[in-house]
Amino acid sequence: MNITLDRNEEQLTGLLNVHLEEADYTDAVEKQIKETTKKAQFKGFRPGKVPAGLVRKMYGKGILADEINRLLGQSVDSYLKDNNVKILGEPIPVASDVDFDTAKAFDFQFELGLLPDFELPADGQLEVKRSAVSIDDATLAETNEQITRQFGETTNPEASEADDYLFGKLKKAGAEGEGQTVLLPINKVKNGQERFIGVKGGDTLTFDLSDAFAGDAGAIRSFSGLSKEEAAGATGDYEFEVEKINRTAAPEENQELFDKVFGPETVASKEEFDAKIRETIQQNYDRESDNLVNRKLIDALIDNTTIQIPTEFFKKWLVRANEGKLDAATVEEHYSDYERELKWSLIRNKVVEDMGLKVETEEIRNRVLDKILGQFGGGMALTDEMRQGMAGFADNYLKQENGKNYVQEYEAILAEKVVEALRGKVVVTDEPVTAEEFRNQNEG
Repeated sequence: MNITLDRNEEQLTGLLNVHLEEADYTDAVEKQIKETTKKAQFKGFRPGKVPAGLVRKMYGKGILADEINRLLGQSVDSYLKDNNVKILGEPIPVASDVDFDTAKAFDFQFELGLLPDFELPADGQLEVKRSAVSIDDATLAETNEQITRQFGETTNPEASEADDYLFGKLKKAGAEGEGQTVLLPINKVKNGQERFIGVKGGDTLTFDLSDAFAGDAGAIRSFSGLSKEEAAGATGDYEFEVEKINRTAAPEENQELFDKVFGPETVASKEEFDAKIRETIQQNYDRESDNLVNRKLIDALIDNTTIQIPTEFFKKWLVRANEGKLDAATVEEHYSDYERELKWSLIRNKVVEDMGLKVETEEIRNRVLDKILGQFGGGMALTDEMRQGMAGFADNYLKQENGKNYVQEYEAILAEKVVEALRGKVVVTDEPVTAEEFRNQNEG
């Protein structure tokens, strides 16, 4: 066997040439013919007594092809590993006419996409902004309104008032169908609010949706179910067929409410309740802000790390690897997205290798256990017996889907470790914003 690699450094491609002699595959083929002889069943012959010559005549060509393919796969993999050839995806076989009937020696070629070494930006060279969200009175009011809706007593009065909700179907004026079921908050209407007061079930309102909410696409989205683009383009008249009025009385702020919202004995007074609400909102925004920083960090690394990509090979490989799902036209249309994903994958792999990042099985099990506990509120006390039982459940979950669940949890933890490692290379500076500004900046 002889394997050579012709490199095209400019194109970042390679042509791998594999030459097989008869001696390279004969022993494996003969062994497989003997194994087949033991199992073959032919009329007129007892099992295991079929002549090898007959088996060779019937199955020899297929056995030869299978063994050569197996040998090719092993040999190519070994060559790439032994010679530290870093490739994109997998080798692509070059089409050729192979005569398994008469040929004794065979030549095969494989196209390779080559990946060069690259360096990440120096520590401290990149900077990303982190939104330091301050909680304003409007955000607190919205949260208290949500608590009222969730825990207050709801009635359905005959006619609406300013703090009620209208339940019904909303659609573009003149559009077919019954429309989208929505719960419209009257107190969020900015223009013409009086038209929504005194409304009864069975009434139909026609109004300019954008004008009613002063062009606030976020406010429209929050109740209408429209996408960001649809809400922004929701101009002109809409029809709202009212089915009923929802009115919720604020619950009494006592220990019963405190326990319902935050769990037993977490807070014991109105002052503690208000402080806990603010703390919880702040934690939620801090978590969102940190997640956004992670996405910005990834974008910054991709944009500022020079990595040459074998473009034409990558496009060809994408079509081949996603046969039936992607065609050349689709790859061309979305190529920039595929390239960004590839660059991030290469950066991530480099960080894992350079920093020796690992994920232990115990970490994966604990992650699944945390998810299970989260379904029970996360604050329950566990006995050793309960934890052992849940650990068994976690292990069973990780074995399901032929190990797919294990791989997903492994990849999720590894991705978090990579981002955490990269945060040490990037300067993160806080940028004060209000909660409303943060929501508007990150709609979508």
